[in-house]
Amino acid sequence: MTDFRMTSDDKLAVIYTVMNSKTFGQREAASIVGGRGRLFKLVGEGKIRAEKPTKVQNGKWFCNASDVLRYAAVSYRKPRKVKKKK
Repeated sequence: MTDFRMTSDDKLAVIYTVMNSKTFGQREAASIVGGRGRLFKLVGEGKIRAEKPTKVQNGKWFCNASDVLRYAAVSYRKPRKVKKKK
């Protein structure tokens, strides 16, 4: 029996390959990359392939999942400050 172990780079390459045929909607993609503004910037620069098949205003976006995961960002949210009652 052979002992085949994948490195983390190999696993990441497999994830990108598998997710290349999948899509995320605009909201899901925006939450993964760190916000709507960053998503629009990445789509505008051509770093994330996005398709909007209909020309209507509220038409669904289809963002390539592999591209979205490639530019994923960890978001650190600051906790809300609780106002003390007087």
